[in-house]
Amino acid sequence: MKFYDFVVKDAENKDVSLKEYKGKVLLVVNGATGCGFTPQYDGLQNLYEKYNSQGFEILDFPSNQFLEQAPGTNEEIVGFCKLNFGVAFKQFSKIEVNGENAEPLYTYLKSAVKETGNDATAGFFDRVKGYTPGIAENDIKWNFTKFLIDKEGNVVARFAPTVTPEELDGKIADLLEGSFNETVCSSDFSKGCIE
Repeated sequence: MKFYDFVVKDAENKDVSLKEYKGKVLLVVNGATGCGFTPQYDGLQNLYEKYNSQGFEILDFPSNQFLEQAPGTNEEIVGFCKLNFGVAFKQFSKIEVNGENAEPLYTYLKSAVKETGNDATAGFFDRVKGYTPGIAENDIKWNFTKFLIDKEGNVVARFAPTVTPEELDGKIADLLEGSFNETVCSSDFSKGCIE
């Protein structure tokens, strides 16, 4: 399957084809309302406001898999994010990102590229590994893991939760301009990955 082949549920449990996002640069994130990284919603909204008119979208898939840090209903999560962070980007139905009930889109994303972190990533993962036993190498390690998708639906990068939205600003701008320089894997892996 390719990225655009997936159909997901929005926060109102309506089917949304990812084909609706063809030709756009996307940031896919598994958010949570009760996490230490929850303030990243503010930075995500700032990126959305800055780049949305240029063809950038954020797709937020809340997940309650990490210490139950997204306990509300879809409606409560959307309301919380709008009230506290002014979130205007698309939020989807709460999902599982790991395990046998993982959302198929996330199974696909996790297999696409290796995770990139920053100076805080290793220390953070050392602190939380006791809360996430059995996590496989490609599994989502925590809330606010981010995937960057180019205009053709290629998964071009995966970022650890410690990588802030502000650190992604230049990468998003580069993708919108067509000058992004990281490993790119074709959306169906038929051409492999290129540097």
